[in-house]
Amino acid sequence: MSALKIILAILLVIDCVAMIVVVLMQQGKGQGLGALAGGNGDSYWERNKGRSEEGKLKKITRILVIIFFALSVVLNIQF
Repeated sequence: MSALKIILAILLVIDCVAMIVVVLMQQGKGQGLGALAGGNGDSYWERNKGRSEEGKLKKITRILVIIFFALSVVLNIQF
Protein backbone atom coordinates (compact mmCIF):
# COMPACT_ATOMS: atom_id res chain seq x y z
CA MET A 1 0.00 0.00 0.00
CA SER A 2 1.45 3.32 -1.01
CA ALA A 3 1.87 6.26 1.32
CA LEU A 4 -0.80 8.24 -0.55
CA LYS A 5 -3.39 5.51 -0.03
CA ILE A 6 -2.53 5.33 3.68
CA ILE A 7 -2.95 9.09 4.05
CA LEU A 8 -6.25 9.03 2.16
CA ALA A 9 -7.49 6.13 4.29
CA ILE A 10 -6.65 8.02 7.48
CA LEU A 11 -8.49 11.09 6.13
CA LEU A 12 -11.48 8.88 5.32
CA VAL A 13 -11.59 7.53 8.88
CA ILE A 14 -11.36 11.06 10.31
CA ASP A 15 -14.14 12.18 7.97
CA CYS A 16 -16.33 9.24 9.03
CA VAL A 17 -15.88 10.00 12.73
CA ALA A 18 -16.61 13.71 12.14
CA MET A 19 -19.72 12.81 10.14
CA ILE A 20 -21.01 10.56 12.93
CA VAL A 21 -20.47 13.29 15.52
CA VAL A 22 -22.20 15.97 13.42
CA VAL A 23 -25.19 13.74 12.63
CA LEU A 24 -25.62 12.83 16.28
CA MET A 25 -25.56 16.52 17.23
CA GLN A 26 -28.55 17.27 14.99
CA GLN A 27 -32.09 17.31 16.33
CA GLY A 28 -34.76 14.93 15.08
CA LYS A 29 -36.94 16.14 12.23
CA GLY A 30 -40.10 14.28 13.22
CA GLN A 31 -43.00 16.30 14.52
CA GLY A 32 -44.86 13.24 15.72
CA LEU A 33 -48.63 13.39 15.68
CA GLY A 34 -48.54 17.18 15.50
CA ALA A 35 -47.82 16.94 11.78
CA LEU A 36 -51.09 15.02 11.24
CA ALA A 37 -53.09 17.78 12.90
CA GLY A 38 -51.69 20.36 10.47
CA GLY A 39 -48.65 21.54 12.36
CA ASN A 40 -47.58 24.98 11.16
CA GLY A 41 -44.05 25.04 9.74
CA ASP A 42 -44.20 28.76 8.95
CA SER A 43 -42.73 29.99 12.20
CA TYR A 44 -39.81 32.37 12.58
CA TRP A 45 -37.60 29.40 13.48
CA GLU A 46 -38.52 27.50 10.30
CA ARG A 47 -37.91 30.49 8.04
CA ASN A 48 -34.47 31.28 9.52
CA LYS A 49 -33.21 27.73 9.91
CA GLY A 50 -30.26 28.28 7.57
CA ARG A 51 -28.72 30.85 9.91
CA SER A 52 -29.20 28.81 13.06
CA GLU A 53 -26.90 26.21 14.55
CA GLU A 54 -29.09 23.49 13.06
CA GLY A 55 -28.63 25.01 9.61
CA LYS A 56 -24.87 25.11 10.09
CA LEU A 57 -24.82 21.46 11.14
CA LYS A 58 -26.80 20.56 8.03
CA LYS A 59 -24.29 22.38 5.81
CA ILE A 60 -21.35 20.72 7.57
CA THR A 61 -23.01 17.33 7.10
CA ARG A 62 -23.37 17.95 3.36
CA ILE A 63 -19.70 18.93 3.07
CA LEU A 64 -18.56 15.87 5.03
CA VAL A 65 -20.69 13.57 2.85
CA ILE A 66 -19.19 15.05 -0.33
CA ILE A 67 -15.68 14.57 1.09
CA PHE A 68 -16.61 11.00 2.08
CA PHE A 69 -17.76 10.10 -1.42
CA ALA A 70 -14.77 11.79 -3.06
CA LEU A 71 -12.28 9.98 -0.83
CA SER A 72 -14.08 6.68 -1.36
CA VAL A 73 -13.91 7.04 -5.13
CA VAL A 74 -10.26 8.09 -5.09
CA LEU A 75 -9.31 5.20 -2.80
CA ASN A 76 -11.02 2.67 -5.06
CA ILE A 77 -9.32 3.83 -8.24
CA GLN A 78 -6.52 1.45 -9.13
CA PHE A 79 -3.51 3.69 -9.72
